[in-house]
Amino acid sequence: MNTVAVVGAGAMGSGIAHVFALHKFTTVLVDIHQDQLDRAMQTITKNLDRQLAKELITEEEKSAALNHLSTTSSLSEGIASADLIIEAATENMHVKQEIFQTLDQASKPEAILATNTSSISITALAAETKRSAQVIGMHFMNPVPVMKLVEIINGYATDAEVTSIIQQTAEQLQKIPLVVNDYPGFVSNRILMPMINEAIYTLYEGVAGVNEIDQIMQLGMAHPMGPLRLADFIGLDVCLSIMGVLHQGFGNPKYAPCPLLVNMVAAQKLGIKSGEGFYDYQEGPKSQKVSRQFE
Repeated sequence: MNTVAVVGAGAMGSGIAHVFALHKFTTVLVDIHQDQLDRAMQTITKNLDRQLAKELITEEEKSAALNHLSTTSSLSEGIASADLIIEAATENMHVKQEIFQTLDQASKPEAILATNTSSISITALAAETKRSAQVIGMHFMNPVPVMKLVEIINGYATDAEVTSIIQQTAEQLQKIPLVVNDYPGFVSNRILMPMINEAIYTLYEGVAGVNEIDQIMQLGMAHPMGPLRLADFIGLDVCLSIMGVLHQGFGNPKYAPCPLLVNMVAAQKLGIKSGEGFYDYQEGPKSQKVSRQFE
């Protein structure tokens, strides 16, 4: 496993490319939008500088990482020689299905196709290809350069040797790979998202405010970040999408997204990415403003 292509230059894709390049993999970051690639390279350079300032890496390692990393807006060129291709596009089934069809056609036959999806079925994406045994989930956590976990998800037909290769690859990145099977939400989001959704219900029903909910979970349960702040960090649109996958996949009403979450996404209050969610990132918690909508 020498050459890696990462498809999608958003926050997750740029972080994945960062860690592969830092660990001396020949890495190509692919996105159809050149401006997105430019922003990704600025972010990667900034994050490498942050690691350098903290003495986590040396100047030589920073330079080597940048030398191992290239970008392209041509998908076919970017993935042509890759041993491993990691799709890190938006969390949308239709978009990912189209990408996997293209990856299957344009990559070399022996290439492993991975997805960084946080909830979408690996088996369904593999069905869009003629190499189901070589399709696997490789779910990194955000921020990728910092978080140690990689959730490895076996699809229905994923070959055991492919799983082993991906585990070893994650370990080369100094990550901790944990293998799970392909059911809605896998393990991470099957547990995390209902907790976040319940926190939103607690706000929606007027049990407590934003600050109280988050601090109770931080101070009482030793969570490093409260669930509402975490939802803002993840993106409320992403949270809603994952709850939709869980609700549809299990057909259980306990996974129904809170109406407040639905309304906030409709209003484009998506959290940090939009500048406003459960917190206003200039004014602090908005518990009174949010809860009064439903009194």
